[in-house]
Amino acid sequence: MSIFTDKSVSQLVKSGPPTLSSIQELIEVDLDLVAVELQRIVVSDFDLIDQVNEHLFLTRGKLFRPTLLLLSSRVGSEPSDEALTLAAIVELVHLATLVHDDAVDHSVLRRGLPTVNAAWTHQVAIIMGDYLYSRGVTELAKLGNVAALEVLAQAANEMAMGEMRQLTAYDALNFGEDEYYTLIASKTASLMSAACEMGALAGIPSYRSRLAEYGSHLGMAFQIADDLLDYTACETITGKPSGQDLREHKVTLPLVGALAHTTESEHRQIRTFFDSANPSEEDIARIIGIVEERGGLEYARVHADRCGQLAQASLSGLSESPALAALMEAVNWVVDRQR
Repeated sequence: MSIFTDKSVSQLVKSGPPTLSSIQELIEVDLDLVAVELQRIVVSDFDLIDQVNEHLFLTRGKLFRPTLLLLSSRVGSEPSDEALTLAAIVELVHLATLVHDDAVDHSVLRRGLPTVNAAWTHQVAIIMGDYLYSRGVTELAKLGNVAALEVLAQAANEMAMGEMRQLTAYDALNFGEDEYYTLIASKTASLMSAACEMGALAGIPSYRSRLAEYGSHLGMAFQIADDLLDYTACETITGKPSGQDLREHKVTLPLVGALAHTTESEHRQIRTFFDSANPSEEDIARIIGIVEERGGLEYARVHADRCGQLAQASLSGLSESPALAALMEAVNWVVDRQR
């Protein structure tokens, strides 16, 4: 999927399918500095915290949210030291949410390594998530950037509300498309939007609303694509077992899209599956087969593409630059990865 609303911007984009490495090429050195900032911010004189920090950095992801912040800060502007610190703060908040999510979901693996709650305890995981978040907020307060603090605080509140919505969705099969979009807007899109808006605040503040809009649409596309991968990808791609969302009785867009077209027999099978406390691998494979047969995967792909198109359209008219081209390509990478 690729749309370019500005011909001159499209000419800046490299040929061939985008990779995360190609998107990050412009800010490769900056990302190394962000990693240094992360280490500086979380350093502690308490042994257990240092042990958990060391473990977490082994499982550190691709720094996609810092990538969005750094690129957004460079749209029409020069690199800034403040952007490096803001990027590290955004990653810390993201890491805190992952630690909490794993504890809430009782997950035992993330990116092939034990989660904090599995390696230590649920209590350690909750406290560690709080520690990471509080260190990020403390560092942000030191910068004195009130606007960035407001943006991140709003995103953190939305993410917490999203977690609560998910916990209170008792009847999974009555969890419809509107509820799904509300959930992922809170849990995923809010922080990506905040990362882009904070980047603008470190670059050209007048771009903040456009870049926030871009980040919001991109976050929606990202989560839909991620939910698709749970149905289609193996563990080596996603860092978690395929079918994990179903295993945890989570309803995502592929299933929502399929439910409207299932037969009575298939609907009963799905209902029985969600009533089962410990579904087998065969049960999971059967539900995945139904979702694919009833068009759920294609339904989700279409919606991911649509969110991606809206994200790219949000960038129309901004200052032409390699950073803008990289943000455009980030959309293509998000919606097309590992299909």
